[in-house]
Order: sequence, then structure tokens, then C-alpha cells
Amino acid sequence: MDSLSVAYPALATVAAYLLGSLSFAVIVSHVMGLNDPRTYGSKNPGATNVLRSGSKKAAVVTLLLDAAKGWLPVALVQWYGKPYGLEAGTMALVGLGAFLGHLYPVFFRFEGGKGVATALGVLMGVHWALGLATLLTWILIAFFFRYSSLAALVASVFAPLYYVFGDGLAWYMDGALLFSISLMSLLLIYRHAENIGRLARGTESRLGKKKT
Repeated sequence: MDSLSVAYPALATVAAYLLGSLSFAVIVSHVMGLNDPRTYGSKNPGATNVLRSGSKKAAVVTLLLDAAKGWLPVALVQWYGKPYGLEAGTMALVGLGAFLGHLYPVFFRFEGGKGVATALGVLMGVHWALGLATLLTWILIAFFFRYSSLAALVASVFAPLYYVFGDGLAWYMDGALLFSISLMSLLLIYRHAENIGRLARGTESRLGKKKT
């Protein structure tokens, strides 16, 4: 039984990583006959860069699928994991696994996106209110400043704070989940290092700008 208690979380985490490794920006662009998002704009395989192709539909589909692959593993553990001993600790592992899969996808030479949508999906899986608060933060910053990267940076800072402040109100905080959310936030900031430089120089592309 002890071996199974170790095997189930490990298998769930590997499955989440493999799901996260599906780079939907590349897949959706290929299916819809668009250029590979890794060849234009920021060259980032994510929804924001797909939007620069001029196809809002492709960008929306990419966004939803990237978020879904973060949400699904966490939600499945939350719904069905308890009989197998899979609880908050495993939710933290599968959420982080899906997120790392997006950043370093095994199917795409470990060259992935920045993980904003996938991280949001993970937060939605943990609790809808946590995901919604983070999403609203992104929307407000993006609406007023028109920078997707700035919105992502601000939202990533607030996500673990929302989780802490929601303890005892909307959920009961778990240490493993707090660590996972905080690590995702740090990795998001790290993956936006070039964007931070462009923001400081005033050369960052604004939302809705098409590829040149």
C-alpha cells in the first residue's frame, strides 16, 4: 500500500506534465493554416503571440486549451483523487507538472511558452475564486496599460497573496499548494525577463499589435 501511495502521485504528475507539454499555440496554428508562432512577433508559443497573426479565433482557442491543460489535472485530483490518497499535495504536484510541461514541453524540444494561461488554469482548478481574482487582475492591468506582459507580471505577484488572504474565507490554505503557486509565480516572472527589459525601455509590443 505504501508503494501505491507513492506511485499514484508520481503517475498523476507525469501525466499532467505530458498534458502540459502539448503546445496548443503551435498545434492550433498548424490546424488553422497559420504560421508557426515561434517564427514571428515575440516567437513565444502562447495565445498573445498567436493574436499577432491577426486571427482572434486562433488566439482564443489557444488561450482556452492552454488554460484547460492546467485546470484539468488539478480538477481531476480534487474530484476523484481522495479514494486513492491524492489530496492537496498531489494537486500541487500535478498543477506544477502541467505548468512545467508548458514551459519545457517534451514534445517540442523543451521550448515552450511563458505559462500565463496554464498557470491561470491551475489556479482555477485549486478554487474558482482564486482563478477569478487573478484573471480580473490581469484584465484590469491589460485594459488600462495595454501590455499583456505587465498584466501577467502583476497577476503573478498577486496570485500567491490572494491564496494567503483567502485562507479561512474561501478555502483552507495548504503549504504544498502555496509553495506550488509561489514557484509558478517566480517562474512566470523569470520567463518574462526580456519583457521586463522592453517595458523599461518602452519598446514592448502592445496588445492587438499584428506581426510585421
